[in-house]
Amino acid sequence: MEQRVSLITLGVADMEAAAAFYEALGWQRADSPDGVIAFDLMSQTIGLYPLEKLAEDLNLPVEALGTGAMTLSHNVRTEAEVAPLMARARAAGAEILRPAGPIFWGGTIGYFRAPDGHIWEIAHNPHAPLAEDGSFRWAGF
Repeated sequence: MEQRVSLITLGVADMEAAAAFYEALGWQRADSPDGVIAFDLMSQTIGLYPLEKLAEDLNLPVEALGTGAMTLSHNVRTEAEVAPLMARARAAGAEILRPAGPIFWGGTIGYFRAPDGHIWEIAHNPHAPLAEDGSFRWAGF
């Protein structure tokens, strides 16, 4: 298996409400088949998929899906970008879990829970600067 993630599928209860949230953050929908709402990223795609269908595909009851101990992270180029993006998420309907602020390893982070329940981190990591095109690598480029 190649070391990459191609598609991140988020199970959501209300597809249009979830899509509206991500569009309010500035994302644009990609052409996608009925039953899926996709947002293309750099070398990956986020797909919104009905929670019930995801459970059916996994052969599990919806209750067994849980929430998972996982975050989706969006890194930004500068420390100054973290707080405004957190504010934009709040305005779009997110719950702020941790306001933008410094973290022990020398960066700046904030966490929010999207209306669909998925938890996002907005981070500036001075030890892993983004490439010119916004690509991220753990140790930078």
